[in-house]
Amino acid sequence: MKVLLDFLPILLFFVAYKLQGIYVGTAVLMAATVVQMAIIYAIDKKLTTMHKATLALILIFGALTLSLQDDRFIKWKPTVLYAAMALALAVALWAFRKNFLKMMLGSQLSLPDPVWHRLTVAWVLYCLFMAALNGYIAAYFSTDAWANFKLWGYVFPVAFILGQGLYVARHLSDDTAEVETPPGGST
Repeated sequence: MKVLLDFLPILLFFVAYKLQGIYVGTAVLMAATVVQMAIIYAIDKKLTTMHKATLALILIFGALTLSLQDDRFIKWKPTVLYAAMALALAVALWAFRKNFLKMMLGSQLSLPDPVWHRLTVAWVLYCLFMAALNGYIAAYFSTDAWANFKLWGYVFPVAFILGQGLYVARHLSDDTAEVETPPGGST
């Protein structure tokens, strides 16, 4: 359900774009994201910083796209979001010695600090890759190609998250095996 909820605004944008163009697609994306965030808030009773940033950027860049009738704003929104995420994670990790991923997910996942560090570095690199990829497509390809990338490019985050899950699972199973072994004996 959560994956569908995350994918729905992009899917609705794509359909509206194909049927009515970039400006209707942008308005649909804005409305769908507001509804998406309302549903998330109703379920979780809160919005994460990432949710708030995504909503703000979609509304700001969408409003600029619609009011100025310039599709460059909505096309560059993902680049700005990914770059901001990479910058925030990198500055927190290397300048302030804080691991945002561990701070956000540490109560749900028990992982050694080096694993948290590698996960954060992976997220920084992934976000930089996605920012650069979206920026390249937004700058050098047509709006139609960019819209197609927004839909079919969803394979990148899905593959990245699956890879992260496999990496984390390997470390979780090690912890579980240690917990299941009786002290001072073998099973």
